[in-house]
Parts: sequence; C-alpha cells; structure tokens
Amino acid sequence: MAWSWRYERADGTVLADPDTALPQEMLSSKGDAESWLGESWRELRAEGVERVTLLENDAVIYTMSLSEDS
Repeated sequence: MAWSWRYERADGTVLADPDTALPQEMLSSKGDAESWLGESWRELRAEGVERVTLLENDAVIYTMSLSEDS
C-alpha cells in the first residue's frame, strides 16, 4: 500500500507538491502519513496549502483543513 497526501486550496484546487512534501515511497502506512502531517502541517500552511486529502493508492480516505480555526 502507498499512502500519500494531496495538497489543496480551500476550494479543492489541487496544488503542486510543496517543498516540504514527503517522498511518496516513505509513506508505508496510514500512521506514518498522519505522523508526518502532524509534524509538517504548519510548514504546509505557510506554503499556501489550506487542506489536505489522504490517499491510499488512488482512493480518497479523508480530507481535512489545515486552518488553525477548524
């Protein structure tokens, strides 16, 4: 299984991978993906990412906001 994050604006527009993006091959589990996001969400937000979608292969698992107000 390959786990990855898709980076988006609040309206769902997909963004190119920001500089802080984790290489896909390092995401071997959902827990690894969520731990990485927990450590990196502020950097992603600073780069203009407003929400992220977790993907398992190509299947959407969930989408969440990176807003501190959510």
